[in-house]
Amino acid sequence: MGEVRLAQPGDVPAVSLALGRAFADDPVASYIFPAERERVERLDRFFRVQLRHNYLPRGEVYTVCDGVAAAMWMPPSPLAPRTRDVLAHLRLVPLLGRQFLATRELSIALASRHPAERHYYLGTIGADPSWQRRGIGSALLAPVLGRCDAQGLPAYLECSKRENIAFYGRHGFAVTGEVTAPAGGPLLWLMWREPARG
Repeated sequence: MGEVRLAQPGDVPAVSLALGRAFADDPVASYIFPAERERVERLDRFFRVQLRHNYLPRGEVYTVCDGVAAAMWMPPSPLAPRTRDVLAHLRLVPLLGRQFLATRELSIALASRHPAERHYYLGTIGADPSWQRRGIGSALLAPVLGRCDAQGLPAYLECSKRENIAFYGRHGFAVTGEVTAPAGGPLLWLMWREPARG
């Protein structure tokens, strides 16, 4: 696995592919990219845009030596997006195709439930399937959750797989609500973590 470290721009190709593979069977990813044969490739492209034009310039991305896993965080007061990064997100419109409107509706629904209180937001965490269940997820969470505890700040995420609720629960997150994607889409669980005391 190697040491957990901050990702750099040169890590993007490996990390985006690892995340694409990690989310190939995810209910929300399957909803957004229904064509199974193209899903990993489309997710790879999706995560490349997110990494290069959202999380690396505005947040923090933790990975391991070979980029086989990553956690993408936004801090309590992220920088405003640069114009070039906003424009880069337009590349996602043709990538999403017929699911663009449904994806936009889901994004709006999630944004309407996003907590106003200052917090760290875990946008994505995942590992290539061949590296799962080796403790990498816990290791990737540790730097920011430790900071949350030290600073007395909560953390928030949206969980898209029921079986992952217990994993997040072991790290102090609790379900606070649910959102269902439009047009019969999957259920997401909203999870909040209060900082550990003492």
